[in-house]
Amino acid sequence: MKSSRPKVLHAICGKPMVHFVLRSVGSLHPEKTVVVVGYKADEVIQAIGGVEFAFQEEQLGTGHAVLMTEGLLTTFDGTVAVVSGDTPLVKAKALNDLVSVHESSGAAASILTARLKDPTGYGRIIRNPSGAVAAIIEEKDANIEQRKIDETNSGIYCFDKKKLFEALRQVGLDNEQKEYYLTDVIKILSDQGEKIMASTADKPEEIMGINSRVQLAEADKVMRRMINEELMLNGVTIIDPDMTFISPDAIIGRDTVIYPMTFIDGETSIGGDCIIGPSSHLIDCSIGNRVTIKSSIVRESVVEDNVDLGPYCHIRPGTIVKNGAKVGGFVEVKNSEIGVGSKIPHLSYIGDAQIGDCVNIGAGTITCNYDGINKYKTIVEDGAFIGSDTMLVAPVRIGEGAFTGAGSVISKDVPADSLAIERVEQEIIDNWAKKRHGKRGNLKD
Repeated sequence: MKSSRPKVLHAICGKPMVHFVLRSVGSLHPEKTVVVVGYKADEVIQAIGGVEFAFQEEQLGTGHAVLMTEGLLTTFDGTVAVVSGDTPLVKAKALNDLVSVHESSGAAASILTARLKDPTGYGRIIRNPSGAVAAIIEEKDANIEQRKIDETNSGIYCFDKKKLFEALRQVGLDNEQKEYYLTDVIKILSDQGEKIMASTADKPEEIMGINSRVQLAEADKVMRRMINEELMLNGVTIIDPDMTFISPDAIIGRDTVIYPMTFIDGETSIGGDCIIGPSSHLIDCSIGNRVTIKSSIVRESVVEDNVDLGPYCHIRPGTIVKNGAKVGGFVEVKNSEIGVGSKIPHLSYIGDAQIGDCVNIGAGTITCNYDGINKYKTIVEDGAFIGSDTMLVAPVRIGEGAFTGAGSVISKDVPADSLAIERVEQEIIDNWAKKRHGKRGNLKD
């Protein structure tokens, strides 16, 4: 990976790749889950919760890594599933099928395999004349004929616990890497006459391992395609799936339409009959039904039903936009509540404010909420009308039904049903422009 970050913490669809592995493993309802950590173990432990950890102080190979778990499994007797932390595309079904094959057959070991058009980089499955699995050969140790085999090892196995650790103690270092290979356990058990089974993944990409940034990008693309396909099969329209990026934790309702270059990140939920995009970015927010969001950013906020956002608005954390409200072009809202049916059509900043129902905020309005040290609240009550280019200097309250004149700087509370105007008297100086033009020459020439 050419990175200072542990490989399993590199992100797929916005989450560490190991997150997807653990999610699929969780479908097995295991009695115990152990993650083997080594390089920058503290970072991995911090990123993962709800599991136990085994420490591999020296990275001496996959077999050595599994051997480090033995102390945590002393009281356990049964099937041990071993799953690579860098195979984020493996699905719950593939793991459940593998466990089912293993336990129903009474095998000592079972392997999840896949047939690949290009098996380069993967260990090959070696079968004996009867078709049973005899061994796994790593590509670096394979000869020319073995490299032609298209059935590959996923690095995912099931073992009888007792037989696994007995075989691990027999693994040697007779290979190019001078490491203890977990794959050697298969040959050891086969040579002992034990039954070795295999289960083939439905889709070859499920066994894809990540060893470079190129493969990381490929896996990310496959995962996003899977996410988008599932949403479309459940009633969401995605205009261009290849140009739409949706988190695996997102929830989207039926008949919502997602336009291209839209990013839906984190635990975002979107209701039904919405129109999202193009070029919108939603992060950890809750969006109601029949909402339109055009070319805008919404982050850690709540948007209720029938709201119209954008184009090019920015809804920052802590905001609630209530039913039927509109936040229009080039408007920024931060930590504020926008009331039912209220409108902020264009070119305004609303911060740390409570805007009542049916309020109209004129173009260019700014809540002056920060004095350089503290932030203060602006309250605009129901039915108020804020004239264009009004500066609301917080803390300030605009009463119910009150108006402010365009271009005013309002620093005092305005009573209900009043008009507040703060302007200097307009002065006209006759012929001023003509004299100025004369000094610069005749502009018409």
